[in-house]
Amino acid sequence: MFNISLKTKAFLFIVLAGFIFLNSPLPAQEKAGEKKVPPAKSYTVSSALSPIKIDAVLDEEAWKNVEIIDLPYEEYPGDNTPALVKTECLITFDSAKLYIALRCFDPEPGKIRSHLMDRDDTAGFVEDDFVAVTIDTFNDQRRGFEFALNAVGVQADALASELDASQDWTWDSIWDSAAKITDFGYVVEMAIPFTQLRFPHTRDKQTWGFNIERSYPRDTGRLMISHAVDRDIVCSLCQANKITGFENMTQGHSLELAPTLTASKTDQREDFPAGKMKAGKIEVEPGLNARWGISPNLTLNATVNPDFSQVEADALQLEVNTRFALEYPEKRPFFLEGKDFFYTPLETVFTRTVYNPLWGVKLMGKIGKSAIGIFSTQDRYNSLLFPSNQGSAETALDKDTFSGVVRYRGDIGKGSTLGFLYTGRMGTGYHNHVVGVDGFLRLTRAKDINFQMLHSSTDYPDNVATEFGQKQGNFDGNALYAKFSHASHWFNYGLTYEDLGTNFRTDYGFMPRVDTRRINAFIEPVYWGKPGSWVEKMNFNIQGERITDHNGLLTDQDLVFTIIYQGPLQSIGNLIAKIRKEYYNGVTYDLTKYLAAFRMTPVGAFNFIITARIGDAIDYDNSRKADSLMLKPGFEWRIGGHLNVTVNHIYEKLTLRNEKIYTANLLEARLGYHFNTRLFLRAIIQYTDISRNTALYLMPVDAREKYLFTQFLFSYKINPQTVLFLGYSDNHFGSDEIPVTRNDRTFFLKIGYALGL
Repeated sequence: MFNISLKTKAFLFIVLAGFIFLNSPLPAQEKAGEKKVPPAKSYTVSSALSPIKIDAVLDEEAWKNVEIIDLPYEEYPGDNTPALVKTECLITFDSAKLYIALRCFDPEPGKIRSHLMDRDDTAGFVEDDFVAVTIDTFNDQRRGFEFALNAVGVQADALASELDASQDWTWDSIWDSAAKITDFGYVVEMAIPFTQLRFPHTRDKQTWGFNIERSYPRDTGRLMISHAVDRDIVCSLCQANKITGFENMTQGHSLELAPTLTASKTDQREDFPAGKMKAGKIEVEPGLNARWGISPNLTLNATVNPDFSQVEADALQLEVNTRFALEYPEKRPFFLEGKDFFYTPLETVFTRTVYNPLWGVKLMGKIGKSAIGIFSTQDRYNSLLFPSNQGSAETALDKDTFSGVVRYRGDIGKGSTLGFLYTGRMGTGYHNHVVGVDGFLRLTRAKDINFQMLHSSTDYPDNVATEFGQKQGNFDGNALYAKFSHASHWFNYGLTYEDLGTNFRTDYGFMPRVDTRRINAFIEPVYWGKPGSWVEKMNFNIQGERITDHNGLLTDQDLVFTIIYQGPLQSIGNLIAKIRKEYYNGVTYDLTKYLAAFRMTPVGAFNFIITARIGDAIDYDNSRKADSLMLKPGFEWRIGGHLNVTVNHIYEKLTLRNEKIYTANLLEARLGYHFNTRLFLRAIIQYTDISRNTALYLMPVDAREKYLFTQFLFSYKINPQTVLFLGYSDNHFGSDEIPVTRNDRTFFLKIGYALGL
């Protein structure tokens, strides 16, 4: 299956050396580093002595005799300095739920930042006062469930993964909470059903990792934490507190049903632009989602005729002068559940390739040291991406496609894993199968290796292969990835090697470019300022990258210098200089680019960001070097705690010897009014205007293109599955000859209800 080249042998040697090094003693300097901070404390929790009402009033008997966990440290910008404000965390449980409450003391409660917003609106959430708890239920220091609440009760939840140092805020759980601002600060209270967690299936008392954080944004954004943090240790869950004593927990409702009803009506203009709008039929589709907790650590999800439509528009991206397909994030609940189980270093699972499924089934869980994830769907369409070194193309076939993913990941040593992945899609005259192995090796507390090897087998229908210049019949391809990284308090560095074969295809993933051999290296000294100073942190990054195709032709080469600044008023600034070589259409271009970006929150209800880029570019439509200018200003203004206004604009100009090739303007405005944590109204407007100098184009192009999209949404959301959406959206098009004219309009309704049995 694989031709073992010299590079692959060297890579396998590195992996073997990593395993040997995994169990070797740490260097003396790293052992000494263990004494820098005190160890995290362990706490014993006991079962609740009375029922608990979730109302942010901690007057029940159950809260009076529990152990209190303090948050004595400031993690940022201080380095384990004493916390400026006092925080107390209380924990208890019964057979069905985990209860967590926090008293957040504040000497000036009037300065607490608290705004209503949509659930998981992390961009706005992080600007507020909030608390977050992360629970490592398997105590394996690899994965945690995170639950966060701001001072007025807006929820956010995520899956935290140590394998890629990420927080996946697209994950949604159903849990109860309340928050209240008081005369001493604010109080939050949470009740998390055990049905929403996965944990070991055992009768013994369990010990979980537990981390508590509190955001305290004032002139400086501060983060308080329940344990000291060693910045020379890259692993976060490795340093968490331990809570023990959990026993006799049950899943309660082991079966959850969520029936849905979706209705939509789309009117289309018959003869654009002068024709009449033809009324469309009302389409009504019932659906059903089911979740069965087979055991506390194993869950089966199934869906029949699901509503996979998105009720909110994607953030607009400027699709002009681009070579490769753009990626849009997944937002659909069925695919988001357990998304982290299917993570691998190369993006081999990208579920938005599943366009309109008839049914889906998914099994996920962890048994001992083995994590498994399996899902399968039947799709009414087959969306295909054809990658190459120099560009990508896309198409969709109106044919049923059966697809599936099998993922296994086993724990090895302290913090390391080895995994297996299979993805497959099959249809009439078509298949794509991908199989491979991957691993995450934690060599020391600051060093790790990621690797992945993949093999693909693909066969496109003959007419599709001919139209898009693909191979006829079955063809195979390989991919290889390896990354070494070091992250510590004062210094970061890393080295990456990636080889994507010319014939490698992963139709279930997102890889718009193949036929590449890439090597990347960076070094990054870090400067930490004193809390309260004008510099809280500065990173100085030097990065080099080189990409060739499989014939040895240099296609990309970059030398990048970056300065990242963090300071008061939650300000972040980037300065980037890039020296680049890029091969395109037979010519290698020498390019120099400069980029600057700055973001600040001068007051709690207002933040702004501005990005600018200037320098050389390639005019891909006409195969020549040009000059490029991009400006991207934006702001978010939260007015009175209920009204939220967000505006972003992109201006891009490409010129040849000071003469315009094109100018592009993209404006997006979002206006939302939140009546409470469940009910809101939202309006979205997206407008794109592209003007071209047709005299400078080698091929005929439109001199003017205009696009206008509007959407209005009413949302009532009790939890992520019990929802009511009412909406309207339309699309408009225009040019020099045609004024902006509406082409279609859609009315839609969605009702969903979560039912426990």
